[in-house]
Amino acid sequence: MGRKPIDMDRVSLNLALSENTEEKKAIAKKIVDLAYKKGIYAASINEFYMARGRGEIPPTFTVPAINLRTLTYDLAKAIFRVSKRNNTGAFIFEIAKSEMAYTSQPAFEYTATILAAAIKEGWSGPVFVQGDHFQVNPKNYKEDPVKEIDSIKAIIVQALESGFYNIDIDSSTLVDLSKPSVKKQQQLNYEVCALLTNFIRQNQPRGIQVSVGGEIGEVGHQNSTIEDLRAFMEGYNKALRKGRVGISKISIQTGTSHGGVVLPDGTIAKVKLDFDTLKTLSKMAREEYGMAGAVQHGASTLPAEAFGNFPEVGTAEVHLATEFQNMVYESSNFPKELKERIYDWLRKTQTAEKKPDQTDEQFVYSTRKKALGQFKKDILGLPVSTRDAIAKEIEVRFEFLFEKLKSGNTRKDVDKYTVLKRVISRKSKPAKDVEIDGEGAD
Repeated sequence: MGRKPIDMDRVSLNLALSENTEEKKAIAKKIVDLAYKKGIYAASINEFYMARGRGEIPPTFTVPAINLRTLTYDLAKAIFRVSKRNNTGAFIFEIAKSEMAYTSQPAFEYTATILAAAIKEGWSGPVFVQGDHFQVNPKNYKEDPVKEIDSIKAIIVQALESGFYNIDIDSSTLVDLSKPSVKKQQQLNYEVCALLTNFIRQNQPRGIQVSVGGEIGEVGHQNSTIEDLRAFMEGYNKALRKGRVGISKISIQTGTSHGGVVLPDGTIAKVKLDFDTLKTLSKMAREEYGMAGAVQHGASTLPAEAFGNFPEVGTAEVHLATEFQNMVYESSNFPKELKERIYDWLRKTQTAEKKPDQTDEQFVYSTRKKALGQFKKDILGLPVSTRDAIAKEIEVRFEFLFEKLKSGNTRKDVDKYTVLKRVISRKSKPAKDVEIDGEGAD
């Protein structure tokens, strides 16, 4: 008998909607195992980035790092389709520590969902999954630094065990601009970043060098400078344990904010981005410190004409999130009844988030991301035709972004520098017998 085709659409839905954690983990493990059999590997982009830092790969393109907050499987399939059409290898799926919570997507589920989409679209080779903004809470750190750092270490361990072989440490929240010198302003930032880098190196899977990112300017605050980068890197390199591989990229602030600045009518204000800073610090990061370059956060709500500038100034990576969430909510295919229920829920349950001077439009826009976990079943339960229609709309945007960022034809270099390794978790236990259509059938 021939092998029965695997209904990966159904499997991914079961993974996302199961309320039993053990069952969910068992389905995820089955997907990961099947991905390995098909030559699909969660991987680290570190060696590719370091080759760029050495000048072996020209800095003529920017890597898109995409946060998928909802319809993750459907949108990941769209990204793989775009990547195959454009021979793109350098692209990243990411999710922040905070996003995992409010979208109800634990790390292991996120990775497995991405791999399920890769299987469905006939992908092979590396898949880069990244922990975005593993952020230190400054208030918690001030009250109990050991407890706060231990909480970041715990999420790092979960991420590593879930195939997140790319992790962005965000200790820029600890930058203290009241200090008299730039070095003192950055001190806590570089010390904590080095500490967490050392922790990642101690816990990363054997044979995989995790790509670690640092950050010198908190997004939404004042723009980064040459002095900031130099103070951070000099302190970081001294604090890093001797012989350990450091960060592969550095996130900076150039004028953006996460989610954009919302005007009273709910539209997004235009942002003037400091591309000169991006160019200067990217060049410095490569030539003086051997990194891939600078990273731009909070970019998805920028005007369309801005994206072509990123590769021109040598930006290593750009983070894109809010726009895709917005496109889901604003799609003509997204049911109005469901959107109204979501907005009513926000008005009833998220009132503590509303600022005194906010209009209703501003409040809804800024908080609707927090409804994605609460209404996960409703959104994923939409008819396939509806989800496909929304995904196809956003696929057009992915195509545009990949073209503007010039990330096409990067597959050859990605394959050249990327290590493909099957990882067996040190804590793994035999999974429960969970049926996946077609697996094991002769």
